[in-house]
Amino acid sequence: MINTASQILSIPLPHREGQGGGSDLIIIGAGPGGYRAAEYAAKQGLKVVIFEGSEVGGTCLNVGCIPTKTYVHSASFDEARERMSQVVPQLRSGVEGILSHPNITLIREKASFGNQILAGGETYTAPYIIIATGSETKWLPIEGVRTDPRVVDSTGLLNLDTLPKRLCIIGAGVIGMEFASVFNRFGSEVTVIEYLKECLPALDSDIAKRLRKQMEKEGITFHMQCAVKQIADGEVFFETKKGQMERVEADIILMATGRKPRTEGLNLEALGITLTPQGAIPVDDNFQVVNGKLSNGNYYAIGDCNARQMLAHAAEMQAVRVVNHIVKGKSSNGKCPDGIRFDIMPAAIFTSPEAACVGPTEDQLKEQGIDYICKKSFWRANGKALAMGETEGMLKLFASPDGLILGCHAYGAHSADIIQEVSVLMCKHTTLSELADMVHIHPTLSEILKSAAEN
Repeated sequence: MINTASQILSIPLPHREGQGGGSDLIIIGAGPGGYRAAEYAAKQGLKVVIFEGSEVGGTCLNVGCIPTKTYVHSASFDEARERMSQVVPQLRSGVEGILSHPNITLIREKASFGNQILAGGETYTAPYIIIATGSETKWLPIEGVRTDPRVVDSTGLLNLDTLPKRLCIIGAGVIGMEFASVFNRFGSEVTVIEYLKECLPALDSDIAKRLRKQMEKEGITFHMQCAVKQIADGEVFFETKKGQMERVEADIILMATGRKPRTEGLNLEALGITLTPQGAIPVDDNFQVVNGKLSNGNYYAIGDCNARQMLAHAAEMQAVRVVNHIVKGKSSNGKCPDGIRFDIMPAAIFTSPEAACVGPTEDQLKEQGIDYICKKSFWRANGKALAMGETEGMLKLFASPDGLILGCHAYGAHSADIIQEVSVLMCKHTTLSELADMVHIHPTLSEILKSAAEN
């Protein structure tokens, strides 16, 4: 028997006449996963209620991917702020247009779970619930990090009115590296402090090192294998790998040590849900919540809140999988009957030059004992790259001994576009010889990939 949201959902909302009951699906959160689930479900004929306590579009559109890319593609700090003020509202308006579908009701309030309904006289019910609450900054427990006004997260950095003369970034992951590249180009003196041996751990270490060295040539200072111990009065105190204490002075200090699932305030305890050690909502391969009192399987968690793959495009495809699971049901093997390949998930880092990857790194292939061959090619040997004046870059293409493409990691101009092509080829089980036989336009950067297959 299917439970209804009214039995478990506590939503403190104003009275909305006629909105109670009759819905097929409730979605909590209108970020990339939430609004995509709402759009796709509505097109399948489902009646959807979606709750959002902030701006629609989530972190990605409002204070993440999109604003950051306006900075990446702007010549100055002032131009970046102006472009962001234009692009973000335009895209947000587009999302609001998607959510104006007649099968979708957007409620601009937060929602949480509980044992009683607090809905201002109105009850919202649905047989299926999707949690899509995204993620938030993961603040390290460093002394002074929450008391020094110079310390900001990515949202705070994007909201700055003036360009900092000295910017210290704690963390050399995607967020840290992108902002380091951007603010260095704007004219800030940038220092990056990283605990790990190399930046961008999801990227092949050879590629990551080359990218970091190129950024060092452009004036960015890196302190690798260093642990931040304290922040006080604009000074960052850190311990080096040799055990020495050093410090960096900064006008602004960016906390870029990753993100964590946003689950606070949902009252998931009311459902008996126990979070993973990483603070994520545990799900199966159909993104159904797998513990607590949810044995009927009508509750799902998509996007960053399940921490499977914390990428906007991953959240969107998880949304499609969930709606397919609701509408189409399960096949005889228990899997949802769609062809989405979550094991092939491309990602990009929009530094200068940009980097991108899909599939395992070379280190991971070695650690897993997988036999492989590695093909390399370089931007400096490509005619289009020479014509563009973008000769810095390298690509590593991995394949099995019989030639099946296993993955690709690269840095250089338009790496993301090249890696997207590799992702498609991997989904179609393409071999190196088949890739080498595919005609590529000349002159294009995509010839770099073809060259690797031919080498």
